[in-house]
Order: sequence, then structure tokens, then C-alpha cells
Amino acid sequence: MAFDAGMLYCVLSEIRARSIGARVEKVFQPERDEIVLLLRGPDGGSRLLINAGSSNPRLGFTAVQKENPASPPMLCMLLRKHLQGAKLVDARQAGFERVAYLEFEGRDEMGFSCRRFLIVEIMGKYSNLIFANEDMKILAALRTVDFTTSAMRQVLPGMLYELPPKQEKQDPLTVTEEEFDRLWEMGGGDRPLSKWIGASFLGVSAAVAREIAYRAVGECDRALALCSSDHVREIFFAFFGELRKESFSPCMILDGGKPVEYAFCDLTQYGSSFEKRAFQGAGLLLDAFFETRDRELRIKQRAADVLHILTNADTRIRKKLQLQREELAACEKGEEYRKYADLITGNLYQLSRGMSRVELTDYSDYREDGTFGTCVITLDTRLSPSANAQSYYKKYNKTKTARIELAKQIALGESELRYIDTVFDALTHAETAADLQEIRDELYRSGYASRMKHYVAPSKNKAPVVAQFLTSGGFRVYCGKNNLQNEYITHKLAGKQDYWFHVKNLPGSHTVMLCEGREPSVEDFTEAAEIAAYFSKGADGDNVEVDYTKVKDVKKPAGGKPGFVIYHTNWSCVVTPRAERVQSLRVQ
Repeated sequence: MAFDAGMLYCVLSEIRARSIGARVEKVFQPERDEIVLLLRGPDGGSRLLINAGSSNPRLGFTAVQKENPASPPMLCMLLRKHLQGAKLVDARQAGFERVAYLEFEGRDEMGFSCRRFLIVEIMGKYSNLIFANEDMKILAALRTVDFTTSAMRQVLPGMLYELPPKQEKQDPLTVTEEEFDRLWEMGGGDRPLSKWIGASFLGVSAAVAREIAYRAVGECDRALALCSSDHVREIFFAFFGELRKESFSPCMILDGGKPVEYAFCDLTQYGSSFEKRAFQGAGLLLDAFFETRDRELRIKQRAADVLHILTNADTRIRKKLQLQREELAACEKGEEYRKYADLITGNLYQLSRGMSRVELTDYSDYREDGTFGTCVITLDTRLSPSANAQSYYKKYNKTKTARIELAKQIALGESELRYIDTVFDALTHAETAADLQEIRDELYRSGYASRMKHYVAPSKNKAPVVAQFLTSGGFRVYCGKNNLQNEYITHKLAGKQDYWFHVKNLPGSHTVMLCEGREPSVEDFTEAAEIAAYFSKGADGDNVEVDYTKVKDVKKPAGGKPGFVIYHTNWSCVVTPRAERVQSLRVQ
């Protein structure tokens, strides 16, 4: 799954084919570790993404447009100053390392022609983006590295750029057959072939090493001693010969619809239980693989405070409910207390102060032999018999009241847990900073303001931006991504004769299909139900049950939490949500 040197080779080939000679029209920095260059050439515009983060580093074209911060960071401002209007003249790789040089030709502050370099190092957690001049003098870096961080190599403004330290491996594009044979002899007979390839050659990811081994011997982990060096050598050189010819077959492997692996070449090692999808270009592949991952990572980072609040609230409420249920179970002794009090009252003539326990006939315990059972009752020696009876009556009345109040409190706690589940679910569907702000606003309105440090409620309530879809029959469908959006589309946007959808007995989004005087077809209902199921906790399931009814039958109880509604008249259907189909229907 790593972005290896072969993938970088493929990406740079695509950049050279599409954008050499294109000018930098705009520079954006949507995330701290991400730069987007808007390039404009004879064939139109393209967006070049440079991600130097530790989680998903990569380089390539993208069609995904992200929200940009109101105030651009300093690195973004510097790149705008030097690169806007500059022409991309070269995109090359440092040997077969995961280092790319993007060379730009522009003009300096005095109007003289000059060259600038963006150096992209894609090395996992050590990834970096470095901006240098024509003399390779570092002007800025996304992550500076000083002597306290690394004694081997420093990356600081004013220093000359140096490549990362070389690894003791061979370049697979330039290795000779004699060097290959020498490495083979040194490899060790018990070592798996794929491990030997990854350890002996530069820039080869685990997936590509397994693929070469599979093509050579039909399996990925066969020991070196059991392989024919001549056949492996032939496959190896043929594989990288295709790479030198820039013959690529970008593909992605999916397991149950979820991306699990990608590469610049065709991956034949996976069985029929996996789905393989081919792409026309590296940019399309990377967009498809990383779009969901990037969004989930961004939301997780930006919503850390909300997740902390919700997790603590969930833990607190569950602990409180456990104690309340234990207390409610203890209230079942109430009937015993009443029986003790009745028996003491009926036998006062037999009792006297100072007795610690007494055994009395229990006339409610009639046995088959015609006798009655007995009941042993503990007494307080400090109280009179009648006072002991009153004490047990008091305990009985207390448990009777406690049962009623505890049942109310347990119901409230369970209701709050369900509400928290809906907010957790909304976080999984949040796509923009505005979505997160609406969730924070919702929690503020729901009484969590004391736990939200430095939160300031918005002065004006703007209409939320909801997800919009268009069914095959041309019906507009709106879907809320959080409870505030749910309330908006259900109670303000939709008409009484429109149709309302929600997954059954699970947290999920309100979904509304606007009829506008027409009657939807079965296909329209199915697509709207799939949208509702996809934006719910049952998105990954099969045969998800969805309730739907007219909007006029959906009501919000007085004092209910945001997004909470009730309905008594509805139909139900069963659908299997498919991400590709839902996304194809989306228009906003």
C-alpha cells in the first residue's frame, strides 16, 4: 500500500505528458502538510496535489477540491510569491528514490529569469516538501530538520539541499545481470523470494515485490532455494523493462468494496475473492484510493475535541446507567419489606423491645401438608416492635418511589445515549469544516457548552448546506449529515406531501425526496432508500431496512433533542447501499 518509487515513476511520467509548459495559476494549502498547484496549459487546467504528511504521502493529479483556510499559511504565501505565473519545465526522479524534483521557470522580484524547485520526498513519516532556488539552496521547508532532530542530515533555510542518505540496495532500473546473480548468491536459501526482492532493490514496495515473485514462481513466499534464478531474472528484467518503457497499468484491489492495495502495474497475485479495478491514469487511481482515507483522517484531526466530549459523555452515561440498573434490581426487595412490616404488625403481642430477630408464621406461604411456612425477620434492638414495623414500611415506600424515578432516569439516560450515537454517526459523514461547526453548534444547544472550551456560538444561524442527489426519475433528494441538517430538511425544506426516509432502529440521516406534484417510481424510491441507508450506521451492511413515510406524518416531540422525531404511519423496504451508486447520484 506504500507509494513506492515505481508509483512515483508512473506519476512523473503522467505529469510530463500533461503539464510540461503549463503555468502555475494558483497555489493552495488546504492542509498543513498538503499543497495544491492549479496548473493551466493549452489543454486546460489541472490540479497537482503534493501531500507530504506522515499518513498518506503522495504526488499526483487530483480532481478533489478541498476547503481552503481563510488565512493561507506562510509556506503557501511564499510559494504564491515565487511560483504563481511560473512555468513547469521538468518533473524528474532522483534515481529510483522516492524523491521528485519539480522544476519551474519564472521571474524574480527584479524581473530576471530564474528557476525554482519543489522537491518532494515521499518517505512515510519522514516525508517532506522543500522549496529551493536554482543553486539548490533551501528557501523553505514544510518540516525543518535541525541538529537536535538528526545528526545525519539537516533541512534548514539557507542550507544546500542534499538527498537523504543512500540505502545499501541496487537500482532495479540500472542493475546488470551479473549484479543480480551476485545478489542472488548472497540472498540466503531460506529467505522468501518477495522478501529478498524488497531487501535487495531500491524503491520496491511489498506489494510489487510479491507481484514479481508471483509472476516468477506462482506464489509470493516461496523460499529462494526452491526458485530458478534464471527464470526469476528473466521475469524481473521484463517487469522493470516495461517500467522503463513507461508502460503502466494502474490498478486497485478492493475487498468487500474497500480499497486495500494499489500499484502502478497489474496485480495478479490476488484471488477471485478480491475485486480488481483498472484506471486510465495514476491520478484517478490515487483519488479513488485516498479520497475516503483523507477525509476520515481530516475529520478525526479537526474533530478531536468533539470526539473527546462524546467519548467521555458516552462512558459517563453508561457507568451511571449500570449503577441505576443495579439500584433498580435492589428495589425488588420492596415487597419483602412490606411483608416483614405486615407480619410484625400482626404479631405485636408476641414481640418486645430488645429482640434482634424473630421467627413468625408466614400465612402467605401455605404448604401441601396443610401447614404454613415461617419467616425470619431481623429487628433493630433500639426500636420498639411497632417502630420496626414502621421502619420496614418506610423502606417499602422508598423502594416504590425509587422504582418510578429510576425507571425515568434510565429512560432519560438511554435516550441520551441514542442521541450521542447519532452525533457519532454524524461525525462519520462530516465532509467539511462547516459540517463540524454545525455539530459543535448542535452540542452547544444540547447542553454541552460547559465541556466545549473557548466555544463561541454563531451570531446568525445560516441555512446549512446539505447533500443533494438526483434520482433516475429526476427527483431531488436531500440528505442531512448531522442533526441540525436533519431538522432543517425535515421541518423547513420539505413539503407535507414529500417522502421522508430513515434507516430502521439505527442512527442515520434524515433523507427527503421532493415530489413537486409528481409520484416517484419504484426505482426512485429504491434510490432514495439506498441514500438513507448509506448515510447511516448500517452503511456497510446488506439488506438494510429503511422506513419511509410522508413528511406530514413526521413530528418532533416537545423538548426533543435536535434531529429526534416520531412517526406512527410508515412503509418499510429492504435495500443494500452501494457507495458507487450513491455517489453517482450526488449533485452537491
